[in-house]
Parts: sequence; structure tokens; C-alpha cells
Amino acid sequence: MRSDWLALTLWAVPHLAQAAEPIVGRASVTDGDTVVIGAIKIRLHGIDAPESAQLCQDAIGKSYRCGQVAALALADRIGTSPISCEPRDTDKYGRTVAVCRKGPEDLNGWMVTQGHAVAYRRYSSDYVQAETTAKATKRGIWAGSFTTPADWRKGERAMGMGFAAPGGPDGPIPGPTKQVEAPPAGGCAIKGNISRAGEKVYHVPGSRDYDRTRISERSGERMFCSEDEAKAAGWRAPRG
Repeated sequence: MRSDWLALTLWAVPHLAQAAEPIVGRASVTDGDTVVIGAIKIRLHGIDAPESAQLCQDAIGKSYRCGQVAALALADRIGTSPISCEPRDTDKYGRTVAVCRKGPEDLNGWMVTQGHAVAYRRYSSDYVQAETTAKATKRGIWAGSFTTPADWRKGERAMGMGFAAPGGPDGPIPGPTKQVEAPPAGGCAIKGNISRAGEKVYHVPGSRDYDRTRISERSGERMFCSEDEAKAAGWRAPRG
């Protein structure tokens, strides 16, 4: 029995070591906390960056695409250099969760220190101090107001702005109670939304759901200049 246990142990050790080997190579950036090396999608351990379509507000209250800013910052920091990612886990989406480095620099920590991401306390406390530094120096998203990425994903895209990361030591930061969108391009202000059921519904300014509706052109949603234009394109007015 002991010999069988020893044989199993000797077999397992090199396999575990192999599984934990760093993933090294040129990386493409998907968003502020996700990169791809080869065919491997990697979620940066311990941090949470704003989503690609997420809006934040800067120090003077102007809306900007903080998720896009985070992704561009990470891409610029990596540049064309190879990076090394040390696997820690696998998430529910099958992504490798890892700490990634460019040379000796911890890219996960750099994103938090620069205010492009928050410490993901739900899974790790590794970057809480980095977040505290970013908050104290008002870097990145901490210069204004924002909804934490986790809350944004829950659907709180149009309300509850100004909260610090869950469990943050200082509580909420100043911010409005409702997110203000940037003025629509060309003055076309009617929002053509597509529901989860695939229904095309348009919302005019001042209507019940207008402020909380967010448009994703990538999903086929769009802005209209008039109700007639929206109807002609196949959208309908909301019921009730």
C-alpha cells in the first residue's frame, strides 16, 4: 500500500509542476483584466477592471469610457514585449487565472496602482494596498466617480455610482446618484435597444427607461434621430 502511495506521489509531483509552468509569449489584450497568449485566454488574478462598454466620470464630471481606457493602458504597458503569466487557478469560464509580468513588473499590480482596475477582494487581497495607493493619489478611475465593475455587471449600469470597491476601508467616494451619458453624436438622441428576448424597442428622452438604457453598437443596437426613423428600421415604442 505504501509503495502504491509513493508511486502516485512521484507521478503527481512533476505533473503538478508542469501544470504550474508559466505561460510565456506575446499577448493581445481583450480588456483591462484579460489577455490572450497563443490560444490561452488569461484572466489577471486579484484585480477587476471596468468593462469595455462601461462609463465612468472624471474629476470634472465628464463621462468617458473607462473600460476602454483600462484596456488601452494595459496594451500600451505590454507593448510588443513578451510577458510571463504564472497560473493560479481556472475560472468558471475556463480561463486561466494568473499573475502576469513584463520582466520583473507585476502587471496586475500596475493596473491597480494606476487606477485602471480595483482589487478583486472577492477572490484575493493581494492588491488591496495597491488600490489604497491609487485611491489616495486619485489615479485613474479614483479621480472621479464610478460603479465598481462587479456592480456594473449586475446591471447597476445607470445608478449607484460613486461606490468604492466592496470592502474598501474608506466607504463611498463622492459621486452622483445617476450616471450621466455623453451627448449622442449628431444630436440623434433616441435609443434603439434590443432586449434579451430579441425585441427591438426605442426609448425617447424623458421616457421611463431612457436614462438606464445603454446602447451597444456591437450588439446591433443604435441611435435614431426620430421615431419615424426608428419605426422604419423595425423598432417599436415601449409598451405601457
